[in-house]
Amino acid sequence: MKKALIVTLHEIRIYFQDKADLMFSLFLPIAVFTLMYFGFSGDSMFNGTAHIVNNDEGGYYSTELLERLGNLENITVKLYSQEDAEIRLERSDILTVLIIPEEFSEKLLAGESTQLLFRQRGNGGQEGQIILSIISSVAGDINRELQAYNTVTGVLENAEISQTNIDTTVKKYLAQESKSPIVQISERTVGSSPDMVNQFLPGVVNMFVLFAVTLSARMIVEERRKGTLERLLTTRLSVNQLFFGKFLASMSRGFIQTVILIVLGYAVFQIFTPLSFLECLIVALVFAAAASALGLVIATIARSEDAATWIAVFLTMAMVMLGGTFFEIPEGTILHLLSRFSIITYANEAFRTIIAEGGSITDLGMQLGILIGVFVVGFILSRFLFRILPGGR
Repeated sequence: MKKALIVTLHEIRIYFQDKADLMFSLFLPIAVFTLMYFGFSGDSMFNGTAHIVNNDEGGYYSTELLERLGNLENITVKLYSQEDAEIRLERSDILTVLIIPEEFSEKLLAGESTQLLFRQRGNGGQEGQIILSIISSVAGDINRELQAYNTVTGVLENAEISQTNIDTTVKKYLAQESKSPIVQISERTVGSSPDMVNQFLPGVVNMFVLFAVTLSARMIVEERRKGTLERLLTTRLSVNQLFFGKFLASMSRGFIQTVILIVLGYAVFQIFTPLSFLECLIVALVFAAAASALGLVIATIARSEDAATWIAVFLTMAMVMLGGTFFEIPEGTILHLLSRFSIITYANEAFRTIIAEGGSITDLGMQLGILIGVFVVGFILSRFLFRILPGGR
C-alpha cells in the first residue's frame, strides 16, 4: 500500500508541474465558470421585442394597446410599415409581426368585431410565441374592459345619467381592479433556486472531470510503449501495487479538480449550504472513482496514444450529450433510454438533487449505487486486462 501511495504522489506531482495539463484541467473550467457568472448573474426575466405594424394610426384602442405593451418592463415595441415588415419577414430579419388592421378602433367603438393579425415565419421561435402570448393577454384585458363598458352603457342607456359620468365611473373601477385584482397570483420556490447555474453547473463539472480522467489513459499507454511501466517493476513494485497506484493517482486528479470547481461554485454562486457542500464532495469522490475506472479500461484496450485519445474524446462527448448536461431529455424517448448508459446521467442527477432540489445524500441510493457499480466492474476488468509490455502482460 505504501509503494502504491508513492506512485500516486509522484503522479500528482507531475500533474501539477505540467502547465499545459494544468491549464486544461483547472483554468479552462474556471474560464467557463467566469462566463457562467456573467451570463447568469443578471436578471433572468424574459425580455423580448414586439414587432408591430399599426395600420390604425391615431385610433383610440390601437394607441391604448401600444401604450400598455410599451409599459411592460420586459417588452420593447418596434413599429414598422406594412411593406417594411413584409420585407423583414421574407429575409428572416424578424420572425413575428403583429398587424393592427385599419378601422380597428372605429369598429370596436361601434360595437363590431375585429381581429388582430399575427404573422410569423415558421413557428415564430420561442421568443415569438411568448410575445404572442403576452400580446394576447393585453388585448384580452382591453376586450374585457370594453365588454364591461358596453354592458354598463347598455344597462344605463335609459337612465338619466350622462355618458361622461358613465365613462368616468367605469374607467375608475376598471383602474382599481387593474391595480388590485380580485384574484392574485403569487410565486413560491420550493427548495433551492432553480436557476440556470444550478442546472448547468453539475454537467460542466462532470464533463471536465470525465474528460480529464479518461484522457489520462493516454499517459499510461505512452508509458507502456516507452517501457516506463516495465522499469518501475525493477523498483520492487508489484503489478498490483503499480496498478493501484495509477488508479489512485487518476482518481485523486479527478477529485482534486472537482473539489476546486465545487469550491468556486460555493464561493462565486453561493448555491451550497455547508452540509450540501460536504454531500457534493462525497458524490464527487464516487464519480471520480467511477470515471478513473473507465479511464483504466481505456488504457488497457487502447493500442496507441492516438487511440486512447479518440476513445476518451468519443466516450466523454457521448456521455455528456446523453447525460442531459445542456438540455433536458424527455422521458419515454429513445434518447432517455440511451441516457441510462451514461454515468454522467447519474452524476448529474445526484448533484442536481442536492444543489437545485434541496435534497440530501440519503435520496441518492440509486445514483450512488450505479456509480459504485461502474467503479467495481471497471476496476476489476481493467486489472484483469492491465498490461506492462506492449501487446502482452
